Amino acid sequence: MAQASEIRDMSESELREHLQTVRRDLFGLRFQHATGELENTAGLRRAKRSLARALTVARQRGIDIQASRSDRS
Repeated sequence: MAQASEIRDMSESELREHLQTVRRDLFGLRFQHATGELENTAGLRRAKRSLARALTVARQRGIDIQASRSDRS
């Protein structure tokens, strides 16, 4: 997972891509946890924190986060 300094150094397009990737990874981890396949639940925590860091940076920059969620419609 990306560190806060790495996330801050990302361009807007890289940040949007990172958000999509982290959301996809988190969904997969949640699915594995629900089905009992996930052995190391610490990955869930790391993924949630990485998503929160990226969302915080996006909000600080004033990036429209909803635009990066258009694939969920």
